[in-house]
Amino acid sequence: MALQAHLVELERKHKVLESELHDALLHLSTDDLRIVELKRRKLMVKDEIERLRQTSSTLH
Repeated sequence: MALQAHLVELERKHKVLESELHDALLHLSTDDLRIVELKRRKLMVKDEIERLRQTSSTLH
């Protein structure tokens, strides 16, 4: 069950990052490095979600 809770938390973080990225892209004054960092963090979270889903599917 801890794995499922961790997945839920990662999905929440992914949505928050997606929202932050969307807002950053709407503002022309946003630093390009900020956008790159948000994209990098979002991808890392997505990769972790996929890794955990793969792990969870092999356990069942």
